[in-house]
Amino acid sequence: SFKIELPSNLKQRGIHDVFHASLLRIHVPNDDRLFPGRLFSQLNIGNDAEAEWAVDKILSHSGAKKDAVFEVKWKAGDIT
Repeated sequence: SFKIELPSNLKQRGIHDVFHASLLRIHVPNDDRLFPGRLFSQLNIGNDAEAEWAVDKILSHSGAKKDAVFEVKWKAGDIT
């Protein structure tokens, strides 16, 4: 197991700082060409539990209720 340094905002949300070695991977940064317009500030990494995102269009969906999955085009331009 490894103990990692977490930002205080993640610790406050109850994220544990000890992980088994099998769960850890070498970090490979995103290719900005694949995700244009995505800003670090758009990622909700414990910054604001009340954060809202601007959806441009729901492109498709599958499943229902708790198993619903949506393909979304965001106002920032990326699709997830």
